[in-house]
Amino acid sequence: MTSAARARALVLGGIHAFLLALPAGCATKGGADWVHDGSSEPQIARGGGGWLHEPSPDDGDRDRRASAAVDGAPGEAPGAAQADPGGAAGAASAQGDPVILVREHGRPARATPAPAPAPQAAQGLAPGMFRNTYYDFPSEGEGPKDAVLYGAACAPLASVPRAFHDQVCVQGSGRLASGDTVSFARRGCACADVCPRTGQQVCFERLDPRRFPYGRGATGRPITPLRTVAVDSSVIPLGTSLFVPELVGLPLPGGGRHDGCFLAEDRGIKVVGRQIDVFTGDPAVTARLNALFPSNRGVRPVLDDARCRAIFAARGAS
Repeated sequence: MTSAARARALVLGGIHAFLLALPAGCATKGGADWVHDGSSEPQIARGGGGWLHEPSPDDGDRDRRASAAVDGAPGEAPGAAQADPGGAAGAASAQGDPVILVREHGRPARATPAPAPAPQAAQGLAPGMFRNTYYDFPSEGEGPKDAVLYGAACAPLASVPRAFHDQVCVQGSGRLASGDTVSFARRGCACADVCPRTGQQVCFERLDPRRFPYGRGATGRPITPLRTVAVDSSVIPLGTSLFVPELVGLPLPGGGRHDGCFLAEDRGIKVVGRQIDVFTGDPAVTARLNALFPSNRGVRPVLDDARCRAIFAARGAS
């Protein structure tokens, strides 16, 4: 073999070895690596965007089904939805959403599309996304009664501790030590102290606790813990039923789990735009829910949901 032939053989051998090594070197460079350590618990993908699980054996079939859906069956428009026997994970994959394994509110793990990132003021809200917040029903505690709640005509209603005043002027309703309920009457009361958190001067009305155990909402009806939500009524009209899938399964204080149905029947000066403020009825419940599903994580409510309409229609008839 001549020197030139040996040189060509060495070059070709080097190229062949490089091409054989290339797939192995690239296998972990993409953003779609699956992470699984052999246990039943999901692992964080290094460099990934959330919880990942190992793909099921039928992922190849699902990819082919997704490709067929793009091509379209005879007589269908391109991109028409196709049935996916793979379930929620398959549907998410076919739509192009990343699949995650979630353990939510004490339920078994399930596959679901990755949630949108929590809304941030600088970025605005994703399409269809609403801010989620909580408000509650404070009770007057002990301490010097160094603040006054005034009625709508600016007559003194009750002397209360400053801490209670500063809570009830934000929450809108509360319970006096006497057991009576006080609820928002109007703002712009020159006689009232300025509410530190809102900058408003609020007057109140004393209500019958038997009829209004948790105060009165913007519709004039009693509000109900974990059913009532305050909204911006220019975005969601008062009286609208809402289904909030992200809150399904939240534990209820008396036992059981939430069905995700709420009713827009209150407003708040700080509830502006796409926001849902869930009435919890108790500061301790607010703290617990914030630990399970924090404020401002973001939800996508379904307005005027038929299941929720039926629940509230039955409640109104009772």
